[in-house]
Amino acid sequence: MNKNAIFVRLSAMQIKIINKSEHPLPAYETVLAAGMDLRANLPETVTLAPMQRTLIPTGLFMELPVGFEAQIRPRSGLAFKHGVTVLNSPGTIDADYRGEIKVLLVNLGNESFEIKRGERIAQMIIAKHETASWLVVDQLGDTSRGAGGYGSTGK
Repeated sequence: MNKNAIFVRLSAMQIKIINKSEHPLPAYETVLAAGMDLRANLPETVTLAPMQRTLIPTGLFMELPVGFEAQIRPRSGLAFKHGVTVLNSPGTIDADYRGEIKVLLVNLGNESFEIKRGERIAQMIIAKHETASWLVVDQLGDTSRGAGGYGSTGK
């Protein structure tokens, strides 16, 4: 195990969280993982038909520090194997939100998919962000790309 990686985890920030589910808290599955898996907090299995979307509760409530957000992203295995993904990916949880974390899943696959209680449904990444302000100007600086839009850097 890399000693520097262990140090990173030991010196990680602490985030206040309430867990009203019966499942463990989100955790990093490996020492260098960026995301923590979120689990479905369901009383019973939910079937997601092709092209159907639904909000899946996690039973988690948290208080992020100012200047941070939680990003909710798909789990690659669910997306690849079943076509199940996070619809508003990445979903953003702001530092002032105190409600339950819910995941908006959609089934883009051809077959129904069962979401079971405790199933890992998405991953959450805690990220620092900047707050911007606007400076209104009459002209922008020149670049080699200029106003070239979609596909303008390709060959």
